[in-house]
Amino acid sequence: MTKRVLFVCMGNICRSPAGEAVMKRFAEEFGLDVEIDSAGTHDYHVGKPADPRMMAAAEARGYMLTSRARQVTTADLQPGRFDLVLAMDSDNHSILLAMADEEKSHIRMFGDYLDDNWPKDVPDPYYGGEEGFDEVLDMLEEGCPVILQTMMGESIFDAGFSDEV
Repeated sequence: MTKRVLFVCMGNICRSPAGEAVMKRFAEEFGLDVEIDSAGTHDYHVGKPADPRMMAAAEARGYMLTSRARQVTTADLQPGRFDLVLAMDSDNHSILLAMADEEKSHIRMFGDYLDDNWPKDVPDPYYGGEEGFDEVLDMLEEGCPVILQTMMGESIFDAGFSDEV
């Protein structure tokens, strides 16, 4: 059965498209049937590609950010549309919860899938330096396998993960 995941940040040009790309790669590596999408809570960048700095940081690790920014809709938050909606920070999580008018248990924080060594919020690298984009990718690479394991079961790791790109 196909699982569906939506990553959500503010403008859908840094954190959430990177989350989409990282999750897609892990799902492909493990041969899992998962559809992944991303969106933003604001309409600042609708139709635009990911931030060039995030694209460069992701490409250096073998990820291609190909999606175009879109704004999250109330339909995205309806139960059954996505199995899991992942807010990248508490501000966006609050916005998503306010937008949803029914069941909200599938709307979670990405940081819920990270251990205590990481901040609860995935920091927005947009106004910072290059290291911020790498930190976001580090967090995504740590959390995405945990999310897949939670959704699909521990047996996904039986075959291992290839570092080859």
